[in-house]
Amino acid sequence: IKSSLRGFGVDFDTYFNEKDLHDRGELEHALTRLREQGHVDERDGAVWLRTTDFGDDKDRVLRKSNGEWTYFAADCAYYLDKRERGFDRAVYMLGADHHGYVGRMKAMAACFGDDPQVHLEILIGQLVSLLRDGAPVRMSKRAGTVVTLEDLVDAIGVDAARYALARYSSDSPIDIDVELWTRASRDNPVYYVQYVAARTASVGRNAAEVGLTRGDADAFRPALLAHEKENELLKALAEFPATVAAAAELREPHRVARYLEELSGAYHRFYDNCRILPRGDEEVTDLHRARLWLNDATRTVIANGLHLLGVSAPERM
Repeated sequence: IKSSLRGFGVDFDTYFNEKDLHDRGELEHALTRLREQGHVDERDGAVWLRTTDFGDDKDRVLRKSNGEWTYFAADCAYYLDKRERGFDRAVYMLGADHHGYVGRMKAMAACFGDDPQVHLEILIGQLVSLLRDGAPVRMSKRAGTVVTLEDLVDAIGVDAARYALARYSSDSPIDIDVELWTRASRDNPVYYVQYVAARTASVGRNAAEVGLTRGDADAFRPALLAHEKENELLKALAEFPATVAAAAELREPHRVARYLEELSGAYHRFYDNCRILPRGDEEVTDLHRARLWLNDATRTVIANGLHLLGVSAPERM
């Protein structure tokens, strides 16, 4: 798993072994804390947590009548471990088939004396399907057609795989079309955005060759950027900080991906309508410099946005 994730550009700071909870006696510790809060009962030889006190559909067993701990008891201990390590909010990403856990987890946090709306956040991730020739690759263990992360990376590459997964809300099913995400065309969202990263870099190189430089900030004349497409691009660039803030606050990184695509469209329209580089022996003017500032600003924002998604911003394509 670590090797697969590393190849995908992901490294977790901490891997937690559930066995450690048992070895360190943290399940007993959690049970003690829950008893102190007054939400533990013993019935039929088993130990129960009265999660119905906080809206759960039924109470949950912590320790069976034979003395064995339940998985839910480990969930309780792990949550308490997070809180005692100093984290104000525990964020859980659960699979689509674990939607029923939401109620019991929130009730469990309340049983510890926490506010589930403050100290616990649960996100539900939907299934991802890989399409081949327009038809889904069936994920069946019996048929031996389970799609692994390595399969996805091998099929479309790391950048496309990361972008494809980040482009959609985590609570929506995702269909990844192999043909689309490997296509070198504007239909491919990651290619569309990376192409702008490469084009803005190319403009910068070509500008240097003809002696066009931005100059210092005092020489920037934004009032010269009066064309409709220049204003459209400026407006799009200005929306980046608010987009990132909203994506972080709402746990919705797809907002950044969709924003980058909109920004890329604005840049293409600017590029097609507003000449940045002087023609032939044409004299370099303040308008050329102002447009170069706008070009380079786009490169910066595109690169920063892709970096947030863990996707490269190539200088050449």
